[in-house]
Amino acid sequence: MIKVAAEPYEFLFDGATAALVIIDMQRDFVYPGGFGAALGNDTSLLLKAVPPTERVLRAVRGAGLFVVHTREGHRPDLADLPRAKKLRGHLTVGIGDPGPMGRILVRGEHGHDIVDELTPLPGEPVVDKPGKGAFYATDLDAILRARGIAQLIVCGVTTEVCVHTTVREANDRGYDCLVLADCVASYFAEFQDVGLKMIKAQGGIFGWVADSSRLIDALAAAPQATGAVRT
Repeated sequence: MIKVAAEPYEFLFDGATAALVIIDMQRDFVYPGGFGAALGNDTSLLLKAVPPTERVLRAVRGAGLFVVHTREGHRPDLADLPRAKKLRGHLTVGIGDPGPMGRILVRGEHGHDIVDELTPLPGEPVVDKPGKGAFYATDLDAILRARGIAQLIVCGVTTEVCVHTTVREANDRGYDCLVLADCVASYFAEFQDVGLKMIKAQGGIFGWVADSSRLIDALAAAPQATGAVRT
């Protein structure tokens, strides 16, 4: 077993049954000039999570762990876009409308895709989700169970929305989740702080929290414990 120093206590995992899940690291959310910035958000707060996530991705790939990426977005015909989601916020420019990087949150558009630094490799599934949680209306659970995955290492944005929702969904499905504090991010500093506290509260009610360096060090110290990706 690989041991990671974490909160509220040590996180143990088997490299053969663990997966890295990178949530919604999409251009429209993370890059300057995208949809997130158009809403008035400071995207630099999200951009800070990209370099540590890139280091984790490199280490995890080197150790042979399974990797899954997710993207929030909708069909080009918007058939899977609930009316409530479309109307919420009274946005002048919202989902499906032309935006700085193409139609906003529409699959196939430039802004919908994953940032260049974290481009998926062949064999790394990309799960397109219409909601906040990565398990809702997707085949993520089937993908993970087909490979015997029991534990998830989680990166992505935003901490209090899509990351939190996914971790809660995963918890209810019996997965252990380790959230990497410097590899998740929010547009709001206070949400980042409380979001991480909520995950590890009450003995790890939703999961564990650790800095990415702890995971990378653990992988480097126990390479023999990791397993090649199984197909």
